[in-house]
Amino acid sequence: MSKPLAGKTILVGVTGGIAAYKAATLCSRLVGLGAEVRVMMTEGATKFITPLTLQTLTRHPVATDVFDERDAAVVQHIDWADSADLAVVAPATANMLGKLANGIADDMLSTTLLATTAPLLLAPAMNVHMWEHPAVIDNVNKLAARGAYFVEPGTGQLACGYVGKGRLAEPDEIVDAIVKKLTGPQPLDGQRVLITTGGTIERIDPVRYITNDSSGKMGFAIAEAARDRGAEVTLVCGRTEASPPHGVDVVRADSALRMRDEVMARMDGTDVVIKAAAVADYRPLSRADHKIKKTSDSFSLELVRNPDILQEIGEWREARGGGPYVVGFAAETADVEKHALDKLARKKCDLIVANNVAAEGAGFGKETNIVSFYGRDGYAEHLPQMTKRAVAERLLDVVQDARKGTAGR
Repeated sequence: MSKPLAGKTILVGVTGGIAAYKAATLCSRLVGLGAEVRVMMTEGATKFITPLTLQTLTRHPVATDVFDERDAAVVQHIDWADSADLAVVAPATANMLGKLANGIADDMLSTTLLATTAPLLLAPAMNVHMWEHPAVIDNVNKLAARGAYFVEPGTGQLACGYVGKGRLAEPDEIVDAIVKKLTGPQPLDGQRVLITTGGTIERIDPVRYITNDSSGKMGFAIAEAARDRGAEVTLVCGRTEASPPHGVDVVRADSALRMRDEVMARMDGTDVVIKAAAVADYRPLSRADHKIKKTSDSFSLELVRNPDILQEIGEWREARGGGPYVVGFAAETADVEKHALDKLARKKCDLIVANNVAAEGAGFGKETNIVSFYGRDGYAEHLPQMTKRAVAERLLDVVQDARKGTAGR
C-alpha cells in the first residue's frame, strides 16, 4: 500500500467524549499511511481511553499535562505545535470548540492548538441538541471563518439514546480528509470511475437463485484505491460478503439485467469503467412467484443467456466513436492467457485483468490475488501474489499511464 502521509507529522487531539475510543483506529490508520502521529489528550479523554493505548499505537508518548515536561531542552507544547503539519481534534467536544473559538488555553491540548500555525481539522461529536445549540453554531462559524476545516458529525444512534446528528465521523472519513488536506491534488481528481463487483443473483423462486462465486473484495479494493486517488467513484454491487467502502456512491444491483441497466445509464460522463463483477451468464427463463415444492426426484430448469454487459459497453463506445477507458476481468481455471486475449478482442476492452481462480492465493474470498494484465497494444504484465489493495494500486497505475499513452513503456 502507498504511504501518502510519509514525512508528515500529525498532532491528534482527543477530548472527553464517548467517541474517544475511535481515536485508536484513527491513529492506527494514520501510522499505517506513514504519518508521525503525536497524541494529546484532555483529562476527560483519559477516562474513556488510556494514554497507553494511543502511545502503543503511535510509538510516541502521549501528552496530557502542560506541566509534565519530559525534555528539559524543549517546551513540549511549543515543540509539538511547531512540528505539526496538521492538527486534528477527534472527537472535538462542544467544550473544546468553545475554547478554540474564544482563545482559551487551560490544558495541554488547547494551549498547543493556540500555539500552532498548522492547519486545524475538527471532527465534532456531541448530543444532537448540543450540536444545534446557537452557541455551538456560533463557535463553529467563528472557527470556520478563521480557516478551520470540519469533518461534520454523522447521523445515527448517539450514546445518550437520541437518534440524530452528532455522532463522530468514522475514522476512515477523517483519514480521507487528512490525506486530501496534506497531499494536495490527486491523480484522479475530477475523474468519474465506475466499478462493478460481486456476483449477480438470478432468481428461480423467492428462496432459490443461481449465482457466481464472488466476495466483491477485489472490486472494493479498486474502489478504495480510486477514491484515495481523488476519483468520484460509483460502485455497482451484486451479492458481496463484506460491506462496501465508505466515500463512494454504492448502487445495489442484484441481477445481471439490473446491473446492465445501472451501468449503461451511467456511461455518459464516465471516464473509466472497471468491470470486476462476476455476472451470471444465464438466468432462468421464468421465475416462480412462490417457492417451488418438491414433487419428483428430478427437476429441469430452462435457462436463457444474460446480456453481456462488458461487450455492450465496448459496442456502445465503438458506436459513439469514443468513451471511457474500459477494463474487464477474466476469472479462469485453465488456459488463462488464451481466454484473456480472446475476451480482450471480442469485448473491445482496453485492458483485461486475468487470473486463475484455482491457484493458491488467488481464489474467491481471499485477501490476496495473482493476476496478469493484457492490453490491446500487446502490453502484458504478470504480477506475483499480492494483497488485493496492492493489485488495485498497480491496476490504477496502468490505467493512468495508458490514458496518458505511456503503458508498457
